[in-house]
Amino acid sequence: MKYLLLTGATGLVGRYLLRDLLQRGHAVAVIVRSDGEQTAADRIEEIVRMWDQRGEVTLPRPICLEGDVTAAGLGLNDEGRAWVAEHCDTMIHNAASLTFRGADRAGEPWRTNLGGTRYVIEFCRDVGIRKFHYVSTAYVCGNREGVILEDELDAGQEFRNEYEQSKFLAEQLVRNSDCLDTPTVYRPAVIVGDSVTGYTNTYHGLLHHLKFMAVLFKNMEPGPDGRRHVPLRLNMTGDEQRNMVTVDWVSAVMVRLYETQAAHGGTYHLSPTHPMTPRDLIKAVESYFHVYGAEFVGPLAASERNDAEQKADESLDLYESYATTDPTFDITNMLRFAGDIVCPRVDEALIHRFIDFGDADKWGKRPRKKPRPV
Repeated sequence: MKYLLLTGATGLVGRYLLRDLLQRGHAVAVIVRSDGEQTAADRIEEIVRMWDQRGEVTLPRPICLEGDVTAAGLGLNDEGRAWVAEHCDTMIHNAASLTFRGADRAGEPWRTNLGGTRYVIEFCRDVGIRKFHYVSTAYVCGNREGVILEDELDAGQEFRNEYEQSKFLAEQLVRNSDCLDTPTVYRPAVIVGDSVTGYTNTYHGLLHHLKFMAVLFKNMEPGPDGRRHVPLRLNMTGDEQRNMVTVDWVSAVMVRLYETQAAHGGTYHLSPTHPMTPRDLIKAVESYFHVYGAEFVGPLAASERNDAEQKADESLDLYESYATTDPTFDITNMLRFAGDIVCPRVDEALIHRFIDFGDADKWGKRPRKKPRPV
């Protein structure tokens, strides 16, 4: 039996892929680095035990290889390298850095997204792995507008940040490699937490915004009517399109495509059929925290912003380049093979679930408890 070799298993998408692949009987090996507190094996065991505990079923354990995708040979020792060469015939390269800004190409996101992908391709060539699945991002489209087709990549676009550009160049590396069969490329839109539990282990994008609002509103005294008045002018129309997808759905679709031989070699946008808008988000947040006063006013000069608005601008500056509407990501290829896997809507109930989870998790600051053995 041949193994699938997975990178990025400790990230949000990776831990769901690991769960779903193991549940469905796939033989999985993972390349993971130690983190200073735990060995690679301990990190993976903690994740799998978490799934054991939540699913009330004991998952098979993957083969854990201690390594690092940002190192030549993926940091594997001779024994690990020989094991992969003998037992693995497929790679899912999922490891990535979500760092948005980084002019120094020796640092992140370049070190992992571009340099790591180059090392992964070289490693596959050296050990004879030709079946390759690559987790890219829908935002390799950069600042393009309109409808983005799944089979498009280089349209001369510019990029809003180094994350987008590094993933674009990495996808080019994958496609131009002559040591791999035609790769299968997955391009998720903005990934948020679990649609059922609200679970996440990272607070970026939507979760970053929810964290900011939770801290802001909880520090405000409500009025006599129990509501908090927040005079916040938002420099957008409120109807901008936001393509957000839950991590459990992303994993389910990727595993379906991985298991479907006819889907191999294609490119797939993992994007929602019903995008969210900032108006939807504000409505959900207002109902959760009992606040009111936000207005969508369109473009507003920095000099016109009040103190609360300036604080919001400073906190959310990292995502300012995404204030305009998202493009429409064509999902024809994805629907052909996985259209029956319904994409959960990021609606008011789900946003409340994310806030509940984030609050209980102290927005990523809750002391980590090791899952009990099952």
